[in-house]
Amino acid sequence: MLLVLTVLTASFLPVQGASAHYFGIATNFAIGLLFFLHGARLSRDVVIAGMLHWRLHLVILLTTFGIFPLLVLAIGHVVPESILPVSLYTGLLFLSVLPSTVQSSIAFTSIAGGNVPAAICSASASNIFGMFLTPLLVGVLFSVGGHGGGFSWDVLWQIMMQLLAPFILGQLLQPWIGNWIRSKKKILMPVDRGSILMVVYSAFSEAVVEGLWHTFSVLDIATVIVANMVLLAMVICITMFGSRALGFEKADEITITFCGSKKSLASGVPMANVIFAGQSIGAIVLPLMLFHQIQLMTCAVLAQKYADAAKRREAAKIQAGSKPSEATNAA
Repeated sequence: MLLVLTVLTASFLPVQGASAHYFGIATNFAIGLLFFLHGARLSRDVVIAGMLHWRLHLVILLTTFGIFPLLVLAIGHVVPESILPVSLYTGLLFLSVLPSTVQSSIAFTSIAGGNVPAAICSASASNIFGMFLTPLLVGVLFSVGGHGGGFSWDVLWQIMMQLLAPFILGQLLQPWIGNWIRSKKKILMPVDRGSILMVVYSAFSEAVVEGLWHTFSVLDIATVIVANMVLLAMVICITMFGSRALGFEKADEITITFCGSKKSLASGVPMANVIFAGQSIGAIVLPLMLFHQIQLMTCAVLAQKYADAAKRREAAKIQAGSKPSEATNAA
């Protein structure tokens, strides 16, 4: 709801001129603070414990940074430019190489009865690797897809300074401030959400000034929504049935499904702000924003399905265990 309200505000009251410049400085500061808090929250014990389950993490990372981009490239070959505009397809390509979410992946894994420690480690590792892999894969995919560009060390350096450096600083200070920050989750939540809303407002303000809503039709937006739904459905099927084929237990299957099928808005929007600096990123982050909403709604339903199935299995075990005792009492 806040994202929709932010887009509407930017559509009717976009920030521009000198105000946009100072608002951009404030946004960059908020993003740095966001990644500092991410680093300070992440317990090293959780990282060490989770890293031991390397097969699970490898499958999730391959899905996040391998299967996702291949599927989007396939969509680009199937759907012509007349149906899916190049700028929106660029947004899909960018979406495909982003890391997984952290909070929602862990929350849905917990609701569904999955391996929560592994989910914490995997989602966090995905975001750390994403700081390096995302700009690298953007350069590779854009070259393969004929959209120009390539890998830029300057972009990687900017990401390291703006995102990775605050994260590392937070990790260094984690032994002293980690517990305090984790205990103040509700107080610090506005930093998490506020920084994302600031970037979205800035991006869409610039896009609106340049004529975003005159460029794309309702049909274009509908096409992106359908493409996102198809992409998410394919990835969920691949992670769910693939993990079963690889012999993972049910708890690990749940973790792979939820961590492997997500894309992070919290990491994606700040990265887009750096990678596509000087360009209109409104159209680039639009597919990500739509995918974010779709994945939350879909995974909420799926997590409840997993939880209900677990309750039925538990009830069946209890019932099966009670039958022998009933037969003994009858005798």
